[in-house]
Amino acid sequence: MESGSYEGVLLGMGNPLLDISAVVDEAFLAKYDIKPGNAILAEEKHLPMYNELASKVNVEYIAGGSTQNSIRVAQWMLQIPGATSYMGCIGKDKFGEEMKKDAQAAGLHHCTYCLDLTIFKQAHYYEDDNAPTGTCAVCIVGGERSLVANLSAANCYRSEHLKRPENWTLVEKAKYIYIAGFFLTVSPDSIQLVAEHAAATNKVFMMNLSAPFICEFFRDAQEKALPYADYIFGNETEARTFAKVRGWETENTEEIALKISQLPKASGAHKRITVITQGCDPVKTFPVILLPKEKLVDTNGAGDAFVGGFLSQLVQEKSIDECVRAACYAANVIIQRSGCTYPEKPDFN
Repeated sequence: MESGSYEGVLLGMGNPLLDISAVVDEAFLAKYDIKPGNAILAEEKHLPMYNELASKVNVEYIAGGSTQNSIRVAQWMLQIPGATSYMGCIGKDKFGEEMKKDAQAAGLHHCTYCLDLTIFKQAHYYEDDNAPTGTCAVCIVGGERSLVANLSAANCYRSEHLKRPENWTLVEKAKYIYIAGFFLTVSPDSIQLVAEHAAATNKVFMMNLSAPFICEFFRDAQEKALPYADYIFGNETEARTFAKVRGWETENTEEIALKISQLPKASGAHKRITVITQGCDPVKTFPVILLPKEKLVDTNGAGDAFVGGFLSQLVQEKSIDECVRAACYAANVIIQRSGCTYPEKPDFN
């Protein structure tokens, strides 16, 4: 494809969050009842934590949210202005302004639901008048991250925003659409609209299992969306939880991936491909890039970066081998930096 034909080729929809990231100790995790490696929604007991994190000398603010991370990384890997778009909901506040600034710098077309976002060439944020921009506490201990998301405005996204002509144009323009499972907690009807459009027009629709709690507590919404998914991403913990809640008597990730691929499909245009990551172990039968422990900064955003790298090659119609190679490269870059950040240009060939 000519570079011009990549305009808006990849669309992401999700929960835009501003990551508040800091190195903490075990006592901090214990104080707020957080386990290493957690990815959870904030409860009342967690709310004081955000100010405490913000007061730390090593605190960093990074535009985040799972889908937004993946789309930013895909845009970075592609190096083609305007190739990606993003929709989500932010607040009319300083954190929301930071998010928009970061999105534009990333080259995204964002569509905020304002929260109305136009980030990666197009991040169309819908801006909410009342709720503050969502935040995610990223608590790092020994390179391992625990995530506690306070969705706030991100929780206010509505399908009415999606249906606006200026936003639906992004859906029509995209050939590949990616949505992390976290968005099932916010606007399953938006997911359904986009999924049905993708099936009707032979586009590629992709989802992520995202977290064990999504598989456990949002199973109904997940089961309604997954028949439309041509690609399903997840890690080994999420895959095993997905299998457990369905009564599949196996913990073997290859078996689970195969069973997910064989679940009913809404459209026969594409065979479903399931991609399960296993930390430093091979992705199914694909090797990963091993990194000496001393080079590991933090794992926040590694899974999102993996997806972003994968998507960057998929939209160029590269082989699955190339998609996984790019995915491993992107994840390897991100874990050597703080948060889901990257150098100016990728060194991938």
